[in-house]
Amino acid sequence: MSHRLAICNELFEGWTLAETSARCREWGYEGLELAPFTLAEQPLELSPAARAEISRTITSSGLEVVGLHWLLARTKGLHLTTADRKTRQRTLEYLEGLADMCADLGGRILVFGSPQQRSLESGTTHADGEARAAELFSQLAPVLAERGVVLGLEPLGPEETNFLQTAESAVRLIEAVGSSQIRLHLDVKAMSTEQLGYGELIRRYAPWLVHFHANDPNRLGPGMGTVDYRAFWDDLADCYQGWLSVEVFDYAPGPEVIARQSLNYLRQMEQKSG
Repeated sequence: MSHRLAICNELFEGWTLAETSARCREWGYEGLELAPFTLAEQPLELSPAARAEISRTITSSGLEVVGLHWLLARTKGLHLTTADRKTRQRTLEYLEGLADMCADLGGRILVFGSPQQRSLESGTTHADGEARAAELFSQLAPVLAERGVVLGLEPLGPEETNFLQTAESAVRLIEAVGSSQIRLHLDVKAMSTEQLGYGELIRRYAPWLVHFHANDPNRLGPGMGTVDYRAFWDDLADCYQGWLSVEVFDYAPGPEVIARQSLNYLRQMEQKSG
């Protein structure tokens, strides 16, 4: 089955949103995933009119707004697992605001990575961190449900964070929350740090999987590194029918080269599996 292909907009720094949207659609993408900090210095202060204009700019090009990621990037005073209850309350309120903004823009997914803002502080045990995160996400879930938004927890490797490093730990937290609004997000770069292979991770955790980032451990796009997607493409096609969003961290080849090569590679995978 064909997946719908999207790309994350922070790659296009220096481009207008209109240019980004038009070019991505021209190349063949169907969706755009947004980092809040690319939209405004204080994203939650965007007015209803400004949000509507952002949505119109993207959809008028023929793209859909997939949702938001890099949720807590470039924020101050926010943290998921800290012992400070006031900080966790501010974090909850910020995420509630992002859920509103995501829905206003026409998106339905929030990808929660934010390694710095979730890592366990000195003196915080893993059990403490899980309990605090579960409490916060349980409080967030009703707002997500009201706005029709789902939050995908993203496991990240040990070089990035000391909390939720594996899909297993993320699913344990999801089960502790017990809401269909809190699900699992997988990312190829992060999956490379797990003991299980890509296909096994996809198959084992498919019941919780809501979103997927396509990239490579070398921080470039799919097909631009050593990971051969053919090894797990059938598992992905069989177990997951959502968006594949291209997310990269090394912009050196340039936005157009990355966007086009990534898209072409994913289309090749689809053709070979078909």
